[in-house]
Amino acid sequence: MLAQLRHDASAPFAILNHPLILETRTLLWADEAACAAFAARLAAQPAVANACIELDGPLGAGKTTFVRHLLRALGVTGRIKSPTYAVVEHYELESNHGRLPVAHFDFYRFGDPREWEDAGFRDVFGQHGLKLCEWAQNAGVMRPQADLCLRIEPQTDEQRVIQATASTPTGVALLA
Repeated sequence: MLAQLRHDASAPFAILNHPLILETRTLLWADEAACAAFAARLAAQPAVANACIELDGPLGAGKTTFVRHLLRALGVTGRIKSPTYAVVEHYELESNHGRLPVAHFDFYRFGDPREWEDAGFRDVFGQHGLKLCEWAQNAGVMRPQADLCLRIEPQTDEQRVIQATASTPTGVALLA
């Protein structure tokens, strides 16, 4: 997660606002099946119904693969598209937790954080539902703080090391 920079005109220097970290875990996904198993456990948590999850990592890390496994575990049966070009894909599902709107974002192509505001995403993030954000740092400081950030680091084989950081009580519940 990136620190957010806030400039106070009355102060002679900028103040760094770091997101609160309530819990951090390091996970190892030995293969895609381990990724799918983690996604299924996450989907079973009631807190997922109104959470914001950021996915961070280099190209090819497995961010979209994880989202696909999570959406399948939540009950999506149709095609799950990467929102790289559309920026957001919406899903409406019935889950164990009731009606669940899901918005899957990919901010990879954002070059200016104001694009987030201009696109009207403040309204989407203000509504009930699950928000999944790839390349969230490109949306800048305009976006709300994520409940859970998953930093996915590919290893030399199929393994992935995941740094899971909960920044809210919802994020902690997701890691339970």
